[in-house]
Amino acid sequence: MPSKRHGMSERNTGEPIRLSRLMSMRGICSRREADRYIALGLVEVDGDIVHTLGYKVYPDQEVRLSPDAQTQQDRLKTVLLNKPPGYVSGQPEKGYRPAIVLITRTNAIHPNTSVPRHKGLAPAGRLDIDSSGLMVYTEDGRIAKQLIGEHSGIEKEYAVKVQGKITERCIEQLTEGIELDGKRLRRASIQQTGREQLTFILKEGRKRQVRRMCEAVGLTVKSLVRTRIGKVELTGIPRGKWRLLGNQENF
Repeated sequence: MPSKRHGMSERNTGEPIRLSRLMSMRGICSRREADRYIALGLVEVDGDIVHTLGYKVYPDQEVRLSPDAQTQQDRLKTVLLNKPPGYVSGQPEKGYRPAIVLITRTNAIHPNTSVPRHKGLAPAGRLDIDSSGLMVYTEDGRIAKQLIGEHSGIEKEYAVKVQGKITERCIEQLTEGIELDGKRLRRASIQQTGREQLTFILKEGRKRQVRRMCEAVGLTVKSLVRTRIGKVELTGIPRGKWRLLGNQENF
């Protein structure tokens, strides 16, 4: 329970929650990062430093990182990779290589780019082994939560080549929301951009979602490329190459 020396007052309302959870909810950092900053004495609650893991605060208390912690956050790297087919985006599978092995100095778009340690990078979203396009690997828990958190509303855009007859009815079904795994999908934006070509814009990411959506209306996906995540586009990143997210870029 928060104490008066850490800013508890009559104005505090709601049920106390773990400080690390509140920091994650506010998008300050991930819970794991929060615990690390707390242990290092880099978190302030109502102006006082908190060192105790598991410390509880009220939802309306002021929480901020120290300048040292903010400097550490500024150094966290995020990689934008154009994943080719044949690579898995997450944990390696038998007989297949993880796409993270492509993040090397040789494959960097810009010469002399500092290559982040693979151990610190985690995929913020996935592409199945047969798909290609924009993948995000990040050290920053804030970005991971923004892209794949439970309440994420970030758009993902896909260029999809299909086999089968594209009709107004199937586009309407895809747009309005198909049921997968007993749950109705969010409304999507679907446009026909060629005789066998569709553009999908989704705000969620179920397993093999685009392929399964197409199967549900009698279409077979021949190729799938993720071309955009939020405001960040694949443009300018050749297949198998990568670059770092710029300091002024955001999703």
